[in-house]
Amino acid sequence: MFNFFKKKKEEKEPHFDPTDIKITDIRKGFVLDYDLKTWEVKEEYEYDWGDEYFTYEYKLVSDSSDILFLSIENDDILECIVSKKVSFGKLGNEVEDAIKKNERPPKEVILEGKVYYREEESPGYFKNIHEDKESYEFISWDYYDETEKFTLTIEQWGDDEFEASTGIVVAPSLFSNILPGNN
Repeated sequence: MFNFFKKKKEEKEPHFDPTDIKITDIRKGFVLDYDLKTWEVKEEYEYDWGDEYFTYEYKLVSDSSDILFLSIENDDILECIVSKKVSFGKLGNEVEDAIKKNERPPKEVILEGKVYYREEESPGYFKNIHEDKESYEFISWDYYDETEKFTLTIEQWGDDEFEASTGIVVAPSLFSNILPGNN
């Protein structure tokens, strides 16, 4: 008789306030507006940097063809970076040569006429939250241009696998109409 007032076990409280959904609340399946387009969160990644410090990245897809990655870091201030993958080969042979010789890329990298300055080197672990049972070890180097608005990230996975992406630091307020999906 008293079970009538208890919530059903399968009903789960949302991890966010439905009346005030923030960019930090997004998960796989959410939709949001950014840069005059509607995007769906297709994948959700976790980066473990050690000492209980985590950042998150989301694969956003619009119209089944446009793909962006949204990185969210909340370390004293909330930083959002929207990025796209670029061919590692575009960085030039000297970048890969420097990594193999010095175990890190050069302090400055020029890509498409823009100079990026190495800011940080971070070894860590990567995990696709909904697909991977284990994490993958990698090392990441973050670069910013002189305005600190544009970014370049170089990642090394294993001895000879490299990835690169360019991005832009954006205000969290540029994301709107954030809604949970049907997941």
